[in-house]
Amino acid sequence: MRSVSEIVRVERGRYHDSVTLMRASAAASAEPGVEAVIAAMGTPLNRDLLREAGFAPPDASPDDLVIAVRAVHDAAVEAAVGAVEAVLAERRRPAPGGNARIPPHTVEAAAAERPDAAVVLVSVPGPHAYVEAAAALRAGRHVMVFSDGVDLDAEVALKREGAAGGRLVMGPDCGTVILAGVGLGFANVVVPGPVGLVAASGTGAQQVCGLLDGAGIGVRHVLGVGGRDLSAPVGGMSALAALEALDADPQVEVIAVVSKPPAPDVADVLAAAAAKCATPVVLAPVGPGCPTLTDATAEIARTLGRPFPEPASWGIPPPPRPGPLLGLFSGGTNCVEALVLLEERIGAVRCNVHPDPGRHIGPDDDPGGAPTLLDLGDDELTAGRPHPMIDPAPVADRVAAARRGVVFLDVVLGHGAHPDPASVLAPALAASGAAPVVTLVGTAGDPQGLGRQAQALASAGAVVHRSIARAATHAADLLAAAPTEAG
Repeated sequence: MRSVSEIVRVERGRYHDSVTLMRASAAASAEPGVEAVIAAMGTPLNRDLLREAGFAPPDASPDDLVIAVRAVHDAAVEAAVGAVEAVLAERRRPAPGGNARIPPHTVEAAAAERPDAAVVLVSVPGPHAYVEAAAALRAGRHVMVFSDGVDLDAEVALKREGAAGGRLVMGPDCGTVILAGVGLGFANVVVPGPVGLVAASGTGAQQVCGLLDGAGIGVRHVLGVGGRDLSAPVGGMSALAALEALDADPQVEVIAVVSKPPAPDVADVLAAAAAKCATPVVLAPVGPGCPTLTDATAEIARTLGRPFPEPASWGIPPPPRPGPLLGLFSGGTNCVEALVLLEERIGAVRCNVHPDPGRHIGPDDDPGGAPTLLDLGDDELTAGRPHPMIDPAPVADRVAAARRGVVFLDVVLGHGAHPDPASVLAPALAASGAAPVVTLVGTAGDPQGLGRQAQALASAGAVVHRSIARAATHAADLLAAAPTEAG
């Protein structure tokens, strides 16, 4: 019988935000001999995830850090714990030449200590985010709420309070913000420029930033507002405030609003507000009958009087191969745009975030040979687990298992993402029996190296596109040209 070693360690009152803990879990998972790692706060949801993973239920509260590791021997467990601690220590290390100090323990204390700071970033478990975000608003600060799992009523209350005080609430579940070139959350490295984005979609904004970068056009601000902001209950409160703020900035020459399909009444209100702006506004919702994000980016360039060259691609197109399509996405908007384009070209596609219940599929359901897209970054699949932008290993496992047809995936670069995703995905692409098509979302300044990532993926046999629309069209063309199973 195979022997294993495991540990479940609880550290009272030791808090770390979810992104840091996901990075720590991903780093530890890469250690040889490690079978399972969960580094998370002891919330009820995370305790359930530990049980599902086969660990003994810990006696932990939401304020306690839990580190659980299972590996083939004690040395591997110790190495994994060490990898977790190394990532957590990065956040505690003082700047070179600086002195260690005790950080403030409340938003109010931090605001008093830094009167020049205009924005508070909140990244705490969702049920606690309202209290911290409201404290930031009452301290006179704008707030970015990175946390997901925030109650809808709490979001509405926060945004009403922000509007009353003239403060912008970015989020909840706001993953991407860029303020005067400074990125927060999952953000690309952009050059200064005349574009301002209102983003109810983080990866949609990243796709636009990458396409603008390819056209030599810089970005000044990306104001994320959260994926629910343009829903009927929220009414676009933050999007309207962000639109007004960008319109008031004399360095912004064109504004774009990037989102998944908004509620119809909210879309009308947003369009009316855009028409009143002195700054030209390009509306770029992703959905049936809408321009692609590539087309919308071209419209931004035209508005500026700038050329928009064809987005770059790398690699030799793979030969068509019989079999189904499997799409694997870390970006929700990338998945939605691919879904819309593919259904226009090949008919019905199954997807775990499909708005039509009849075409919905679970991430582990058998698609029965039907074309299938999976948003692996969906909140239901990332609760207590690293997002695939942070740890692409689950994507790589599915890619390597694809033996036929076409495999279509996105790779998102930038701060917060995996430092070298191609090193994880390229071996899986090379091992796959399917024809690989990749969308690479990023900028030339991203730390992973856009060109290096593209070349590594192309060398593994993939054709790599900067545009999700071009990649989706390519995948559809491969399916149409593929010989039948019998042929």
